[in-house]
Amino acid sequence: MALTTAQSAAYTKLRQTSSSGQAVALSDDAVRALIFIAARDLDLTGALPVPDEVPNLYDPEFGLAFELPGDDPRDLYETLIRANPEAETFVACAAAIHKARLKYQRVLASQPLASMDQVAPRGLLQYGQVEPAPLAALLVWRKWLYDLDNRAAQDTGYLFEPVIAGAIGGVPYSAAKSPVRRASGKGGRQVDCLKGACVYEIKLRITIAASGQGRWGEELQFPAEAKDSGFTPVLVVLDPTPNPKLDELIRVFRANGGETYIGDDAWAHLKAEAGPEMAVFLEKYIREPLDEIYFALDEDEPLPSLSLSDQGSQIRVDIGWSSVTIERDQIADPDDASDAIPDEGGDFLPGIE
Repeated sequence: MALTTAQSAAYTKLRQTSSSGQAVALSDDAVRALIFIAARDLDLTGALPVPDEVPNLYDPEFGLAFELPGDDPRDLYETLIRANPEAETFVACAAAIHKARLKYQRVLASQPLASMDQVAPRGLLQYGQVEPAPLAALLVWRKWLYDLDNRAAQDTGYLFEPVIAGAIGGVPYSAAKSPVRRASGKGGRQVDCLKGACVYEIKLRITIAASGQGRWGEELQFPAEAKDSGFTPVLVVLDPTPNPKLDELIRVFRANGGETYIGDDAWAHLKAEAGPEMAVFLEKYIREPLDEIYFALDEDEPLPSLSLSDQGSQIRVDIGWSSVTIERDQIADPDDASDAIPDEGGDFLPGIE
């Protein structure tokens, strides 16, 4: 059975990437591994035997230099889809996560250290409290960590909602193409996921400190705009930590005929919408890693020690009992360190043009 036109287009998208200078297109080796990972996770090894050397999606060795020789990955993909058509979306979502992780490896390798022209004026706030040389170094390290964290937040935001949307069989929409229109009549509202008559607002958590009253007002207006556009608004918040902002958002969604799912109810709803195959994906590659990170630190205990060392071609980071070495090459231009917001965060999904 040859791939259909839509399946062939989905396969092509697996290795495509964004126009970012740090983005990484997938090699045949990586695509083979992702196909075998899906076969293993979905119990399809009878149709597609999985070699012992196939990694897990989050294994550290599954990186830029990973190699897995073998059959033409397109042939493997055909076999996988024939065994279970739902594997198409599974591979698409796994590939999106893997490409984002490879890209962030490139960010770590290329994010420039700040120049004194950029950060020296900030030192006035602590001048005299710290000697000039260590203060200057602190400013550079602080800016580098800030830039890396900013990129991580940005790229996770572009990845998280589209992957969950794809897993439950929905489609994300940018504001430019959204069917949810603003109450002002000027343009549309970005939608995390549209599935049938439901439009989803998907959040990891709601914090007490809203990022500006204007933005919070936009959050509160979304359910009414969704309802007025003919849709049922659905709020999904994965972290159940209670706070007044979350309570307020729940009230507004329900007042506009919406549905709300928080914490365990949110995961249960997503997995029910996803079906058995993509429920496996959500549990193994989204929920379990997030839970492990969330509960890794006791917030009542002091943080582990942190040490950073610039070794020229490497930066070594020691955190408590663990260490990470970042290989440095092709340092980016500081003026080109971040990407523009993509119009379509869900382009990796099958059937999305």
